[in-house]
Amino acid sequence: MRMRAFLVGLLALTAMAMGAAPAEAQNRFYLVNNSGQTIMEAYVSPSRLEDWGPDILGTGVLPPGQQVWVTPNFGDCLLDVRVRYQGGAEDRRMQVNACNLSRIAFGGGGGGYVGGGGGPGAAIGEVPSGGNPSFTFVNGTGTTIREIYISLSTDRNWGPDRLGANVLQPGGSMFINLPLGRGCNADVRVVFMNGQPVERRGIETCSRQQLVWR
Repeated sequence: MRMRAFLVGLLALTAMAMGAAPAEAQNRFYLVNNSGQTIMEAYVSPSRLEDWGPDILGTGVLPPGQQVWVTPNFGDCLLDVRVRYQGGAEDRRMQVNACNLSRIAFGGGGGGYVGGGGGPGAAIGEVPSGGNPSFTFVNGTGTTIREIYISLSTDRNWGPDRLGANVLQPGGSMFINLPLGRGCNADVRVVFMNGQPVERRGIETCSRQQLVWR
C-alpha cells in the first residue's frame, strides 16, 4: 500500500515537472490581437511537444483589436503560441504558463501576457499601484457600432477610431488597451451606423474587467 502511494505521488510530481496542469488548474485564456494587423492563423501547443497542431482559428481570422477565447484540448500549463499575420510575418510566445494568466496579447508595444487567470486582464508586466485601466468593451446596445473612441480622462484628445475599418456588431467585444500609471478614469465616445454619437466621461475602469455599453 505504501509503495502504491509512493508511485502515485511520484507520477504526479513528474507530470507537474513536465508542465502538466493539476486537475483544478485552468490553462484557458484570451488571445488578443493588439498588433494593428489581421492574424490569419494561430497555433497553441504544449511546450513539451514540437508539433504545433492545427490552426485554432480554423477558417476564421482575428482582426486588429479583437480577441478569441482559447480552450486547449490538453491539460498542460506551459504553452507555446504562434501567430501568422496577413502578409506572412510570424510572432511567438514560448514557455508561457497559461495557468497563471488570463490573456496573451500580440502587438501593442511587443505583446505580453497578464497574470490573474480566470478573467480578462490587460497589462504587460507588473501592474502599478494606480491600477490597470484597460478593459474589454462589449456592445450591449443591439445596434452596430461603427466608431469607438476611448481615452483616459487626462488626455486632451480622443485619439484614433479603435475600430478602424471594422464595425462592432451587437454582442461583439474588443479589448481596449490603456496606458498604466496615468489614472483610472476613461472617456468613451461611440458612433452608431446612423451617425448618432453617444459620449460618457469619467468612467472608472481599474476595478472592472468589462464595460458593457448599453
